[in-house]
Amino acid sequence: MLTFIIGLILFSCVLLVLVILAQNAKGGGLTSQFGGSGATNIIGVKKTGDLLEKLTWGFAIAIMVLSLSTNFITPAAGSKGSDILDKAGEQAAPPSMEMPASDSVEKEQN
Repeated sequence: MLTFIIGLILFSCVLLVLVILAQNAKGGGLTSQFGGSGATNIIGVKKTGDLLEKLTWGFAIAIMVLSLSTNFITPAAGSKGSDILDKAGEQAAPPSMEMPASDSVEKEQN
């Protein structure tokens, strides 16, 4: 299930990039360079811009929702991580070093 959702996220990302590249920017965008201007004459410039903007928002929201859903699909991964972190904390803790007997302790015993 997790692999399927990650695949959907990647597919949505690729489509989002393509939709963004197709939009008209200040320089005209890719639609005018690859013959998209003929399509805008048929559909209309205003409607094409609205469609591309809606697709951009739709793919962006889909990516966010799918990314957040991966957290709820794999709740068991969080419990394993805490055990690993506990073990790492135990290993990383410096060993308690006892202070060597100082000269003052020896003098008191004499």
